Amino acid sequence: MEKSIKSPMARVALMACAVLLLESCGSTQETYVLTGRVISKQPATQQLIINNDDIPGFMAAMTMPYAVKDPAGFQQVQPADLIRADVVIEQPNQYHLEHLAVIGKSAAKSSPDGAAEHVLLIGDKAPDFPLVNQDGKTLRFSQFKGKVVLLTFIYTRCPFPDFCPLLSRQFAAIEKELAKNPEDYQKTHLISISLDPSYDKPPILRAYGLPYVDHDPKAFQHWDFVSTTPEDLQKLVASFGLEYSEENSQITHSMNTVLLAADGTVANMWPGNEWQTSEVVDAMRHATAPGK
Repeated sequence: MEKSIKSPMARVALMACAVLLLESCGSTQETYVLTGRVISKQPATQQLIINNDDIPGFMAAMTMPYAVKDPAGFQQVQPADLIRADVVIEQPNQYHLEHLAVIGKSAAKSSPDGAAEHVLLIGDKAPDFPLVNQDGKTLRFSQFKGKVVLLTFIYTRCPFPDFCPLLSRQFAAIEKELAKNPEDYQKTHLISISLDPSYDKPPILRAYGLPYVDHDPKAFQHWDFVSTTPEDLQKLVASFGLEYSEENSQITHSMNTVLLAADGTVANMWPGNEWQTSEVVDAMRHATAPGK
């Protein structure tokens, strides 16, 4: 016959052990150490956009947003700070930063030719390289002064549906939403920049872009698909904080969608591909509001 546990203290101790055992069995939390450079702060969402170094066992070096559950650390760090933090993985695709610490100030990155490259921060002026669009016309960011410009980086031969094609579908949704309001449409512009300039010549860019604008060439007046020289592309991707390389015709890159204010300065950034089109459209409309 089993003996019952009559002692209240013994029962409490047994229950405590059971709770601890269940918690330990159900916990999947992992922690990694992150080091990297803060690109910008997003106080509204308590996020930092960070150009992080390799995190062994978790992810390669890239630029992406991180939620922060460290109010004091979030207030302390500023754009251009080099930081160390714990990345806490709660479950797949859910993670946040804790225990933030500033470990230095970042220096300019170097390009392959040894020249210093400045990674743009919020408020910085965008570089003004010549870009050739789907119609063979040369464009520059400076010609859109007075308009809010949303830009991203894609290439037409990208084989991954959740990378360049997804970004183009998101831009197509933004294009349609802005077209609903003539004033929004007039004050904004979209640009998709190719990461494959040796292949993505104007006819290729035009053929690629047409399905995303419902085969209406008039839309190219508001959304340009462009390429530039390989040398200028390297400077562009470095300026906008992308990790980019090409080897044996294989292109590897991170993703960053950038909003330029009407004065040509960086107003916002959305690294990766998990941002919502409604969020970006709201930011564009806010940037076109009087006084902005």
